[in-house]
Amino acid sequence: MAFAVHLQQVFTHHQLPNPTDVGITAFLDIPCQKSLPIKPFSSQEVVEAPAHTCICKATGFDLISGKVLKEIPKKAITLLTILYNSILHLSYYPLLWKFALIIMIHKPSKPVDNVTYYRPISLLLIPSKVFEKLLLKRLRSDVELSALLPDYQFGFRTGHSTIHQTHRVVNEIAKGLEGQQLCTAAFLDVAQAFDKVWHTGLLYKLKTTLPVQYYLLLRTYLHSRYFQVKYSSSYSTCHEVVSGVPQGSVLGRLFYLIFTADLPTTDHTTIATFADDTGLLAVHSDPIVASQQLQHHLNILQAWCDNGKSKSIRQIPRT
Repeated sequence: MAFAVHLQQVFTHHQLPNPTDVGITAFLDIPCQKSLPIKPFSSQEVVEAPAHTCICKATGFDLISGKVLKEIPKKAITLLTILYNSILHLSYYPLLWKFALIIMIHKPSKPVDNVTYYRPISLLLIPSKVFEKLLLKRLRSDVELSALLPDYQFGFRTGHSTIHQTHRVVNEIAKGLEGQQLCTAAFLDVAQAFDKVWHTGLLYKLKTTLPVQYYLLLRTYLHSRYFQVKYSSSYSTCHEVVSGVPQGSVLGRLFYLIFTADLPTTDHTTIATFADDTGLLAVHSDPIVASQQLQHHLNILQAWCDNGKSKSIRQIPRT
């Protein structure tokens, strides 16, 4: 199926030679030191987790919906709790929970015979997404996630929104105008940002920022993920996902924020990000100096992208 072939290319990172790959791989192969296990989930936590799951959410191949999870008996809750805690204990994510069924939705007013004009909707198993919610809640209680993310990142964070980030950018421009200075800006659009995340680089950052037990579990969470495309009544063969954060997942957004948390900054520019949308501002009385400062930041940002195996940045400079 053409859709599956297209998505297989999308879910593959850019093959760029990088001398740091060997060192990073060697670092990941170093055995982890022993640490305290993740606190087990209680039955009450497992009961409450599906309460925030929309009953209208589409199901995965197991056909277990959010409504089913909300109405299962106490004995089933006990068994589900045992299953979830076994995943924590073994640091192993079930293979079947890493399978995604993808539905292709045609974009309005676009040619129907071009696969790039279809939006993939990934359907994951609801029990898996409930586990992710529980794990994310436990992670937030054990780790100060806000300390891992830069202040300029406003995406997927409590108390932050696009409006807040917009006010921050407008305020920077207004201060420049009040001081009779010029503001140069570049707005970056990252093509397939979430789909091209380099797994090896992501694992390196997870290992260096999160407690060992979370890293060991999330390593198995990322490895050996597969997808199958469904279009009308036809199904494609299964393909492996070798790059990107899992579409439709709960943890995928956090993965992307951690992966991009070390975007380079400079003393003469302002950076503003909301998920994968990035804006750079440089203010100076001399427009040439402002442009040079902005270009310098773009250059070091391009070097960062090269090391992260992402060449998909499209620059849109504006003054």
